[in-house]
Amino acid sequence: MNNPHLDTVRKWYPTALSSIDTVNRLLDTIERQLNLNPHQLMHADSMCCDDVNAIQYPPRALEMLGPFHMGGLNGFPFAGITGMNAFAHHVPEDGAVIIFYAPHIGITKDGKIGEIGRIGQSTNSACCGAAKGALGKLAAGQIIEGNISSLDFQMNTIEQIFLHQKNRILNAENQIYEATEVMYEAIDNRIEVLVKETHYLCKYVLLVGAIFINGDKDMGSFCQYKKFDCLNLETGARKSLMKEYYE
Repeated sequence: MNNPHLDTVRKWYPTALSSIDTVNRLLDTIERQLNLNPHQLMHADSMCCDDVNAIQYPPRALEMLGPFHMGGLNGFPFAGITGMNAFAHHVPEDGAVIIFYAPHIGITKDGKIGEIGRIGQSTNSACCGAAKGALGKLAAGQIIEGNISSLDFQMNTIEQIFLHQKNRILNAENQIYEATEVMYEAIDNRIEVLVKETHYLCKYVLLVGAIFINGDKDMGSFCQYKKFDCLNLETGARKSLMKEYYE
């Protein structure tokens, strides 16, 4: 069923779906292609720890085992190799691992990107707040190369990611949109490294990379997939399931 606000979201993310439809398509595709049911899937996510993501988490995703949360601010997999190895050993022997990762961004009813109206608040607030904060420091020239403190490790890491793409972000038509794309690429690269360094007790690893889109408090959430790959650990083959997902 189409969300009435989908057209607004698609002005920024043309192939986005409601998060409910996203999960339905995901599980249906896995069942058709791999003959696996939700209870056979060990699910990990790398999403921002922002409370809005818990509020708007797609309920059907909870049919899978987990989730094991790998993400910190803006979805970067701060749980690292230890976290990846931990849930890799929780997977059913006849099942698969599915890793969903995504930075998040807000879009209001009137199409403003980078903020949302939250429950109980009369004015909008930033979404993702960490990304907006790092972007503000980037624009003001306040990020120092290599400056990462144990007191604010996650935020400092995001700042360094943005600093290394400073010109791309600040010269973009929409800076928060571009910063979110940069964040996705950083998360995707890190997930790929972690997967290569991990031994899984199953045949398949499914990598699902996306942009998770938060709407205002009465809009729900949305998602645009950027990757849906199936890794066959027995043969070493890798196949994209994006075509099957959109069928």
